[in-house]
Amino acid sequence: MSKRSHHHLTELGCIACEDLTEFGAGKEGWLAPDAGTTVLCALDAHSLAIANRSVVLILGWSDSDESRVKIRPELSPIEAERITAIEWLVFDDIKVIAIGTSRGFLLMYSLRGDLIHRQMVYHGKIIKLRVRGTKKDLMQDISSEDVCVVMPGVIARFDGSDIRSMLQRWFQETHSRFWDDKSNKDLEDDGNSDNRLPYQIWNVNKYGSCVDAAITGIMPPPLMELQSSQRYYCAVTIGDDAVISAFRLSEDRKRSLVGVILSKVMPVTFSTIASFSKMIWRSEPTPTSKPEEKLQSFARASSLTCLKDYPRKGEKLTLSPSGTLAAITDSLGRILLLDTQALVVVRIWKGYRDANCFFMEMLVNRDDKSASSSYHVPGKSDYCLCLAIHAPRKGIIEVWQMRTGPRVLAIHCAKGCRLLQPTYRFGSLSDSPYVPLEVFLLNGDSGQLSVLNRFLN
Repeated sequence: MSKRSHHHLTELGCIACEDLTEFGAGKEGWLAPDAGTTVLCALDAHSLAIANRSVVLILGWSDSDESRVKIRPELSPIEAERITAIEWLVFDDIKVIAIGTSRGFLLMYSLRGDLIHRQMVYHGKIIKLRVRGTKKDLMQDISSEDVCVVMPGVIARFDGSDIRSMLQRWFQETHSRFWDDKSNKDLEDDGNSDNRLPYQIWNVNKYGSCVDAAITGIMPPPLMELQSSQRYYCAVTIGDDAVISAFRLSEDRKRSLVGVILSKVMPVTFSTIASFSKMIWRSEPTPTSKPEEKLQSFARASSLTCLKDYPRKGEKLTLSPSGTLAAITDSLGRILLLDTQALVVVRIWKGYRDANCFFMEMLVNRDDKSASSSYHVPGKSDYCLCLAIHAPRKGIIEVWQMRTGPRVLAIHCAKGCRLLQPTYRFGSLSDSPYVPLEVFLLNGDSGQLSVLNRFLN
């Protein structure tokens, strides 16, 4: 499909199809983030995943003839389990869809809909799946790539290299079994639940349960532990009780008192509830199920700072590519720009209720020589970091230059639009042509997907 440009937007394709009816398509504003039935979206370079409570639809937007795949995870009807988060996991030669559920399970599926991995992270709803990474360069001594699982009061981290190894092993075994007599159905039913991925988990509910959180990157150890060989991470959380909280996360799994209580009490509580349910429904045939997975103990999380400003509540959080900046929306219609290293709010926007934000890179200050040269390929240093703000109540998208720069772009958009951003790609080669961070606009009423132009006309 040919690309059409409308000044600051370039149309890329259309996702309209009959399969979207199951997700509410056809109703005005069905895709809007504030719609009654929340629809989850995850974008990749050429694919879009859309999910409701029980189904994930994978479709391509660059080719209308591309086949579509529906994934219906096996969810527990007794527990009213539902899909609560989705995200793409993209490596150099592998791409899968990750699903988080309301019971705390992390699922991974192939593009054919085969179950690859199923693992309990912790009891509770998975709010968000975050994929991020920082490459080793002049500004960053250590590279780090991970998948962050956010739950109320809990944050977990899976290392990208562990996930890559597991996926490579699964695809190799799948290719081998294809030539064996073993059916693919057995592989799909079993998944890879027996081989648990290693991960770290922390309790970050000191200032109340969080509604969103992120690991911003690696941070220095405390002064008394400068010779420590273990890594420390910085985490930022937002919630109802504390607008912003920050924690130093340690790899040390020595249990705190809270960790011991939660790890002991929670499994016993769930076991008691299950036993009580069996007594009530004794006449029902008992289904055969696998034993509940053993929960991992919490590692140490030390509080760094906290901002409480009642009645203000944190709502959404987004990170810059390097993790040094975070944009946080609150219940009073403000957007806070947080320096995650100094843990200081460096900028505030007001009057943006229900806003959604994404960082992006634009060619803002191009000189005439480089702009007129057709041989000049922009590199990372040519781009400027900006923040795209979608204000649905105003029907506008604004782009502001970081950190204290002016508004460089304003685009009017329809009511049923949603701002999206492709997921981070693991292991991208540093010597390949630089791909700037882009933001896409999906019109739920027309199905049209467009990209915000990276340069100003």
